Amino acid sequence: MTNTVADILIEVLPYIKKFSTKIVVIKYGGHAMVDEGLKQAFADDITLLKYIGVNPVVVHGGGPQINVVLDAMGIGSTFIRGMRYTDDATMDVVEMVLGGKVNKDIVARINREDGKAVGLTGKDGGLITAEKLKIYHQSDKNKPPEIIDPGMVGNVTQVNPAILHTLIDQGFIPVIAPVGIGKNGETYNINADVVASKIASALDAERLILVTDVDGVLDDNQKLISSITDGQIAEQIADGRIKGGMIPKVECALEALRNGVKKSHIINGKTPHAVLLELFTNSGIGTQVFVD
Repeated sequence: MTNTVADILIEVLPYIKKFSTKIVVIKYGGHAMVDEGLKQAFADDITLLKYIGVNPVVVHGGGPQINVVLDAMGIGSTFIRGMRYTDDATMDVVEMVLGGKVNKDIVARINREDGKAVGLTGKDGGLITAEKLKIYHQSDKNKPPEIIDPGMVGNVTQVNPAILHTLIDQGFIPVIAPVGIGKNGETYNINADVVASKIASALDAERLILVTDVDGVLDDNQKLISSITDGQIAEQIADGRIKGGMIPKVECALEALRNGVKKSHIINGKTPHAVLLELFTNSGIGTQVFVD
């Protein structure tokens, strides 16, 4: 037993050295945000990262929690090409749930472990500037593309990381809800993967970790691909092996890499302590994405 523990510590040591003082941006989403045990494990992971010298920055989602409140208020949910249609009433709920209930629950859990977390939305300190997302869909190549209106769904135009650097320098852990502000003060609902990618790029992060509900990128036999390059991703999207919800995740991972992030990871948050296992073990548990 003693040797096993010692072996684990020896395996971890090089990674602690490697990531000490570095920024790691973690997009927190999926089942790990719903299951009580996994929520606590995530808070433990983030706190441990801070205590060993890593600087974690958390960007979270909250779709299931938003659905619960919308249903309770009698506001229906409509999705357009995988995105929640966000009218004014829905936007009010989104901002309330993401910036309030969900964000503060994550902050409280980390702080109970003495992690010194601070909750933000993209509206705080001018962190995230956004514009209305425009969706073009062309079902008939002989006709002009259809313009789809998703409501108050935003696209990030700029990240001002000054407030994050201030918090990190003072020993705090930023926890960010993916809500941005437009040039006229309007509020936008933004995809959390996109926000995490943009923030990781703006912070020149060492790593971007996307926590989801699947193991990572899978091969034809539904086995995990532990490492994949940008060229391989392009091939697999083109031939349909990477499809559906995995496409925007790998695209966010690649965008971060092309803007200075050293490596991106896609991992399954259903595994307890998934973040630690991915960062601090030789084999990891998910898919590492890198530019060849």
